[in-house]
Amino acid sequence: MSKPISLGIAGLGRAGWGMQCQELASRQDYFTIVAGCDTARDRRERFASKYPAARVYSKIEDMIADPNVELVSVATRSPDHFAHASMALKAGKHVLVEKPMCIDYEQARKLQTIAARSKGRLFVRHNRRWEPGFNHIREIIASGILGNVFQISLARVGYARRDDWQTIVGCGGGQLLNWGPHIVDHALQFLESPVKSMWSELRRVACAGDAEDHLRIILTGQNGRTVDLEISGGCAIGKPEYFVLGTRGALTSSGNSITMRYLDPKVRLLRRKANPRNPGDTFGTPETLPWIETTIPVKPGDMSEIWDDLYRALRLGKEFRVSLQDAVNVMKVISAAKKGTPFEYKSGRPARG
Repeated sequence: MSKPISLGIAGLGRAGWGMQCQELASRQDYFTIVAGCDTARDRRERFASKYPAARVYSKIEDMIADPNVELVSVATRSPDHFAHASMALKAGKHVLVEKPMCIDYEQARKLQTIAARSKGRLFVRHNRRWEPGFNHIREIIASGILGNVFQISLARVGYARRDDWQTIVGCGGGQLLNWGPHIVDHALQFLESPVKSMWSELRRVACAGDAEDHLRIILTGQNGRTVDLEISGGCAIGKPEYFVLGTRGALTSSGNSITMRYLDPKVRLLRRKANPRNPGDTFGTPETLPWIETTIPVKPGDMSEIWDDLYRALRLGKEFRVSLQDAVNVMKVISAAKKGTPFEYKSGRPARG
């Protein structure tokens, strides 16, 4: 086995400390946390207590300059992602940047260019690409058992009067930059086609800040398939996370189960022809269709496997599941949805609660 990748984490909050450090605890053969950085003293002290052999920094510039740091994980606030990832790439470091990769499409394109000129590689932490339900449903669609899939609905909803910085436009908040990168990424993968048209609507419903906490985006592909996604902190009744319609069946899924209803592929359906004559007492000719109804468990999986793929990409030259272009395409949709709305982030905009 190749030596572990030496990792420095910038931002020791909910993502860097609460997620990444926990996920890496079982991957010490792959990664060694050699440095941590945060502007908050209490977070630095907490990190130092858990990782006494690691170096602790209050300035990201100093951590990036550390020769022992091979990979920089950027887990700072969203508006800082571009500057911090750029700085690390220009220093020749590999970079894993938390979602959103930056604040808008323009920054995403610039970061892509900087990465192309760097000795280091840039990866975006769209860890929900490893979500078990997402991958299992894609397998079902690819099998053809539902026929030609023409519409997919994705939803992540709840009701919360949230009041942290991710509800404030000036801090880079809003659901489109929070849950958005994950679900927009799913939508683009399910679309399986370049985007032909897009409709979007953003609202603030229940959160304490001035950012959007409810949104819908409808994407139509050149292949004719439609993906309708909804993310809401203002929805008091739940909805299925996945709802898929095909010409021979449908499925719905939330949590760890998938329910399907589809036509038995072993039964050949009789050919039917539309009749222009006066109808009888029924709406068309009665027919008993060979439906199969079943509920199956989602195949097991773990979103933290993103780290395993990252290790294989850097040490073994394997392909990383989320391409940089995929991440840039996500930011293109997000920017288009925000453009011209009160929720569009603008540099220097005051952070209002």
